[in-house]
Amino acid sequence: MSKYRPLIGIPCRPDTSGLYPNRPINAQNLAYSNAIIQAGGIPVLIPVEVRGESLKNLIDRVDGLVFCGGGDIDPVFHDQPPQVDNLSTIQKDRDTHELELIRLAIENYKPFFAICRGIQVMNVAAGGSLWQDIYSQYSQAMRHDYFYHNDKLPRNYIAHEVRLEKSSLLSKILETDRLPVNSLHHQAARDIAPSLKTAGYADDGVVEVLEVANHPFGLGVQWHPEELVAEHESARKMFNAFVEVSRNGHNGAGLFSFKE
Repeated sequence: MSKYRPLIGIPCRPDTSGLYPNRPINAQNLAYSNAIIQAGGIPVLIPVEVRGESLKNLIDRVDGLVFCGGGDIDPVFHDQPPQVDNLSTIQKDRDTHELELIRLAIENYKPFFAICRGIQVMNVAAGGSLWQDIYSQYSQAMRHDYFYHNDKLPRNYIAHEVRLEKSSLLSKILETDRLPVNSLHHQAARDIAPSLKTAGYADDGVVEVLEVANHPFGLGVQWHPEELVAEHESARKMFNAFVEVSRNGHNGAGLFSFKE
């Protein structure tokens, strides 16, 4: 009998490429779907327009969720006015959709993996705030915005290391407390929500890993492991552990777990 392949929901984003003028498009980066498929899951794209009761129904049907990278979250969602002049690609519909969905995932103990913008959505949804721009607001910051279009660097360029808390879920999955990562962001978690615990930092103190306490798999990372799965075993281990926990939940295994 073949092993069950869990359904992993991926919220879409409104496409801003301009390739289809006057035709609204829901989109998402293929790297996320590929990472889920190689780990044994089946990606299911969730349109931005799915809201309210429909999202509650969806939570019962998917086995896990991945929250992806992208543009900045509107500061209004963490009770701040705009404080910098380089906020970009704000999409309130996407913000509302993902904030609602990640709250449901936390409340319903649904496994989720939140990546880059996703960790920021995770913190805001739980009651935390963000650095709207690390460099103009956090004086000790090193560079984090290694966007490939600025330096012609690929998205898998390794930019710095992350220090992991030894007791954290991610440290147990990876069996290490230091991890080289790529870095494609200019915002980051600032005031951490009370229900979350910080599980990893960059050397400048910027929060790089958040976990939901007493949750089967509520993990957020500030880098982009989906861009690293081809070359880095650590990235594959993250997706494999997430998909395995999602599979266990579907099978009614009680407390979710990953195989060490």
